[in-house]
Amino acid sequence: MTRQQFGFLAGFLLVAVWALGGAGAAAAATLAGLVGWLLVRVLDGAVTVPGLADRVTADRRR
Repeated sequence: MTRQQFGFLAGFLLVAVWALGGAGAAAAATLAGLVGWLLVRVLDGAVTVPGLADRVTADRRR
């Protein structure tokens, strides 16, 4: 599945959930999807906790 096909499918499913369950259900589905995506990225090693911590700490070399 290409990224374009996946993006279309994700958008379609989001609108379908929104139409069937309302905006709250669509927001919950989107949040669950983002958490799942981040979890998979962490498990694959593409995102590390120390790497995330480096991004949120202030740069003290100014």
